[in-house]
Amino acid sequence: MRMWLVPPKLMCRQHLLGEHVEIHMLVGTIKRNKSVQGYVDNNLIDTSLIQSRHDEIVQEMLERGYNHKSELQYTDALHVGKVDSEHSLEELSRRCPGCRERIENEKRDAAS
Repeated sequence: MRMWLVPPKLMCRQHLLGEHVEIHMLVGTIKRNKSVQGYVDNNLIDTSLIQSRHDEIVQEMLERGYNHKSELQYTDALHVGKVDSEHSLEELSRRCPGCRERIENEKRDAAS
């Protein structure tokens, strides 16, 4: 499970929808009182941002015309984790041609 915490408009379809699913999985894990320490130790999650990140991703999904039928109501009781969004942006750009294209297009648009 991973929270990229980059602007959702920079993410390809696969990563956008993937992070959405993983947020729901993360909440399920927390609700079942399973440890998320490994994700915290590897800077992959920030529990304080779960609800706002979900809502941000859903907004982008709707703007792209995707369906959303999985509501989420999460109140953070753990208050753990931190994600380096700049590192995440670099990682997505390195890993994924679709994300890299969206990131480069955004940079090009911002420069014009």
